[in-house]
Amino acid sequence: MRELELFLDCIVPLSKQEKEAFVSLFSLKKFKKGSSFAHIGEYSKEIGFVQSGVLRAFYTSAKGEEYNKTFFPESTFVGAYSSLVSGNKNIIDIDCLTDCEVVVANFKELQKLYDHYPKIERLARILAEGFFMKKEKREIEFVTLQAKERYQIFKEEYPGMEQRIPQYHIASYLGVSPTQLSRIRATL
Repeated sequence: MRELELFLDCIVPLSKQEKEAFVSLFSLKKFKKGSSFAHIGEYSKEIGFVQSGVLRAFYTSAKGEEYNKTFFPESTFVGAYSSLVSGNKNIIDIDCLTDCEVVVANFKELQKLYDHYPKIERLARILAEGFFMKKEKREIEFVTLQAKERYQIFKEEYPGMEQRIPQYHIASYLGVSPTQLSRIRATL
């Protein structure tokens, strides 16, 4: 839990009582490589904080093709946010690309803290704004930048990730084939 506490300290300085109320809702879960954190069509109830490992959020087309939306490495929150916030079924899958240790909490229990602890609600707002900005930036990059430029941004935003996950997942995230990614990597 220490990683979570350190992360919180960087976002919003919480009092001891606020931090204890927040952190007490989390418990450690271990996931094996290939296991699922969230399934499309199910209702998500938990949000997690990645202590170790890498997860991916992805869509699967009607033809069975997978498209990686984002990655969740250490020190990031993970969850099917649309489902958590709306109460609707998941529209994405989230799987573990490596063995993972994730501290998880019931999202509705976290939301209950908002009325009693305004700083925790502020924390949630700041995190949501950060996710929105990251998503918007990625969408703009996807339509305005060449694959080589997107790859360079990927390397900056996810340092060391190339050594941890299969290249075809990176290619999918970049919107290119594995062969195209190999060509891009050869030019750098």
